[in-house]
Amino acid sequence: MELCQVPDKAREADICRLMEQYGNRLLRFCYLNMGDVQLAEDAVQETFIKAYSKYHTFRGDCSEISWLCAVAINCCRDIRRSAWFRHESGRSLEELPEAGEQFTPPDDTLIREVMNLPRKYREVILLHYYQGISLREIAQTQSISESTLSTRLKRAREKLRNKLEGWYFDEE
Repeated sequence: MELCQVPDKAREADICRLMEQYGNRLLRFCYLNMGDVQLAEDAVQETFIKAYSKYHTFRGDCSEISWLCAVAINCCRDIRRSAWFRHESGRSLEELPEAGEQFTPPDDTLIREVMNLPRKYREVILLHYYQGISLREIAQTQSISESTLSTRLKRAREKLRNKLEGWYFDEE
């Protein structure tokens, strides 16, 4: 990775602002994607390193959080592809610190089922529902059509509906 020899103060200020504004949100996103706090922290750190080095490529076609989530997804994928990760076993969901407190969901059934979805469905669920990013912005950052993304979202919801039938409420 090649960083500029002389730091650009404006770029540094923008990255610091992005870290302050979106750091915790990205940590939760990466945690949901990876299922491990330490791996999520590594992914967030790598996300901001890449954002710093590639900030000049951000054109503003989408929101900053959409761009950062796209970078974070790629960082999570890179970690999963690593030889170290492939040899790790027994990844389990752990508590995620949130704003100085321990976060323990009362029932992790939903997130476990989301995490068991195939990657293309899991990512669209996490970006749209957990990060609140519009389908149009996700489609732009993922370089796929909005209709393809809409179909993925629909299929992901169907898969979750089938897996979670009777979990929260019974549909009659």
